[in-house]
Amino acid sequence: MKILDRYILTTYLKTFLSVFIILMLIFVLQSIWLYISELAGKDLSVSVIMKFLLYVTPTLIPLILPLTILLASIMVFGSFAENYEFAAMKSTGISLQRAMRGLSVFIFGLAVVTFFFANNVIPWANFNFYNLRKNIAKTQPAMAIAAGQFNEIADYNIKVDKKSGDKGQYLEKVYIHKKTPNRTGNYTVITANTGELISSEASNILQLVLYDGNYYDEIYSKDPKQNAKKPHVRSAFEKYIINVDLEGLNDVDYEEKSYEGRYNMLNVSDLNYTIDSLKDKGKTEYKNFSKSLYDRTAVATLNANIKPKKDSLYTDEILDLFDNRTKLQILNLAANTVNSTNQIIKTKKHTLGTQKKWLNKHVISLHEKYVLGFACIILFFVGAPLGALIRKGGIGLPMVIAILLFLTYHFIGIFSKNSSQDGSLNPVFATWLSTLIMLPLSIFLTQRATKDRGLFEFDAVLDPLKKLFSFKDKKEAFDKAYKRLDDFDNDKLIDVIKNYSHHEYDKTIKPVAYQLLLDRGLSTDDIKDKGVILHNTFLKSEKIAKDFKDYSLTTIVSYAIGAVLILFFFIFRNNKLPELAHIVLQLGIISFVFVAIYFTVSSIVLSKFYKSLPESDKKINFFLLLIGLPFYPITYFLLKNRVKEELYKTSIENIK
Repeated sequence: MKILDRYILTTYLKTFLSVFIILMLIFVLQSIWLYISELAGKDLSVSVIMKFLLYVTPTLIPLILPLTILLASIMVFGSFAENYEFAAMKSTGISLQRAMRGLSVFIFGLAVVTFFFANNVIPWANFNFYNLRKNIAKTQPAMAIAAGQFNEIADYNIKVDKKSGDKGQYLEKVYIHKKTPNRTGNYTVITANTGELISSEASNILQLVLYDGNYYDEIYSKDPKQNAKKPHVRSAFEKYIINVDLEGLNDVDYEEKSYEGRYNMLNVSDLNYTIDSLKDKGKTEYKNFSKSLYDRTAVATLNANIKPKKDSLYTDEILDLFDNRTKLQILNLAANTVNSTNQIIKTKKHTLGTQKKWLNKHVISLHEKYVLGFACIILFFVGAPLGALIRKGGIGLPMVIAILLFLTYHFIGIFSKNSSQDGSLNPVFATWLSTLIMLPLSIFLTQRATKDRGLFEFDAVLDPLKKLFSFKDKKEAFDKAYKRLDDFDNDKLIDVIKNYSHHEYDKTIKPVAYQLLLDRGLSTDDIKDKGVILHNTFLKSEKIAKDFKDYSLTTIVSYAIGAVLILFFFIFRNNKLPELAHIVLQLGIISFVFVAIYFTVSSIVLSKFYKSLPESDKKINFFLLLIGLPFYPITYFLLKNRVKEELYKTSIENIK
């Protein structure tokens, strides 16, 4: 390894480790704050707390490592550029790629290590972290009763609407499901308006005192006929005491590992196996469901043991063969069958949707293991050239830029993966989306840093804006001249056009006088009859410009309608109004079809307009127009002003 490579690598590693440790401490403290309710007041030993921190730390790596690489790259290479170290390297013929070569090898090696870490260590940490939290929750069942949800304590599932008191011992609206030995299901239900938790440090008994409630118990019978009657017992009470033995619950084994079925606890091989199993299960579910619906129709057995005779002379409705009572029975049976089938389909749709979501979560988890390593590489090639371009090291500006870039990367990943869980996006594409977006940015920044060009070149943006605002100035001058000539009669306006120099005007006054005549209701023929020469090239350009204005106006109106309809589609869909959402979506698609049609026509007309201009060598770049289509409101005003400016220029020379 050469001295330069060793120096760059050493500098980078020092910054990398410093940033990594600082970010790890910040995120670990944030995790402790997030789970403080599960740790506080439970008399946990130091070893349990250390295990908690040990298990939570690896789960933070997918968030911390990419941010560390991005920030360290910007800081190190920004410092090199700020201290003219890159200038010294370039003076000796060392390019940016050569300076990055040693670090690139390190980053590629880190990406490989990251994959194995994500494949082995993170699932292990998630598995132990989940089970440790579950075991901690068992240490104090009284604190495990959270308001608004069912909480399992011993043989009871308890739900309370509200807790109060300094220790949360007073309960309101208590609902309890008691487990029944040797029976699956909730057969005993206890409700109470209020309740109180009473416990003592010297006792292993947790006492739950209920006030003003009811006790429901379903009676089980071996006789199916009796069970069909759903026999049960109901009793009311003013006070009811439930004693829960905590001795077995408090004797918690923190090393117990009883759950290992979540997608984030599996490695690549386990995920591939589970994904294949879920896909096979889904196919079987669809196949069985379709077969079940087909069997419900009884189509296969409709003609069993029946030999119908065809009567070619009978052409009336089949129902007319039956009396009114039988007709009513047939129609009721058909309606009940349809309603039942619809209900089955809705229920099955929800079930299959849940299974699909579960499958997508496994697919996302699988590709997250691959994408993490690639993200490290891509973000390095974003951060390193960006630092060389901004030429600023330290914590200030590099920290701001790194956080903004990383938040963009992170939020795109979160939104896309959340959207892919219900199938709105392909889960594979959603997992890779944020990294794929950063890929062209890394190529762009590396190219600019290699060519030693600025971060941005604004000439391509500023020149059109300068022209736009210069035309704005011309428009203000046009309006000012328009007001000055408004007091002239038509004959004097004609004289201004023909003899502008005699009125102490320059030739730019001619389009103003011409427009004023048009606004007063004169046609081009009327103006010609008064001796004004209007060249055919100008009249042709004027007509084409008017056509472009009409077509582009239709395009912008259709665009606005389509955008509003798409907005209402999301509003209706989120508010559980699928019918209205479907209607506005279809109308929105139709509107955007009109946008595409009229956009194409207006682009063709615009091309004809430029061809009609005398001595014009300008051509329309349809590719740029197509890129600007999503932002058509901006494109519309730019093109509209450009056409006005070109028409204004040609009118000066072609009106005499």
